[in-house]
Amino acid sequence: MSFFKLILSIFLIFNILGCVEKTTYSGKIITSEDLSNLKISNKDELLQKFGQPSYIDNIQNKFFYYTEMVKSKNFFNQKVEYSYLFVFEIDEFNKIIGTESINLLEKDNNIYQKKETNNNIIKKGFLEKVFGGVGPNKLPNSP
Repeated sequence: MSFFKLILSIFLIFNILGCVEKTTYSGKIITSEDLSNLKISNKDELLQKFGQPSYIDNIQNKFFYYTEMVKSKNFFNQKVEYSYLFVFEIDEFNKIIGTESINLLEKDNNIYQKKETNNNIIKKGFLEKVFGGVGPNKLPNSP
């Protein structure tokens, strides 16, 4: 029994204290050099510099680039170093007419997280919200 406790304690010590710092990137890897030397005037230069965007809004003709860096030493110690969303607005002549940089860690300044979509399909009363409603479903089921 003491041998089992010794092996278990050694295993836990190595896992908790002996972990190496690991850096994980999500989205596009955009360095500070890329942003400080940003002289892009059209869509072709943007695609050549940053590659394909994370998301394209075809209605407003905007390109979204998401980047995030997380440093973790172990399961309990993870820190998000930065998380940004870069928005480039392009006109009908493929010229960049607007740029925006959004720090996703600052929730107060983030206008995109404050927007909500209204749910006008079903309006429920207080009892339906609490108990979930009684009776058959009034919405047609799709096949």
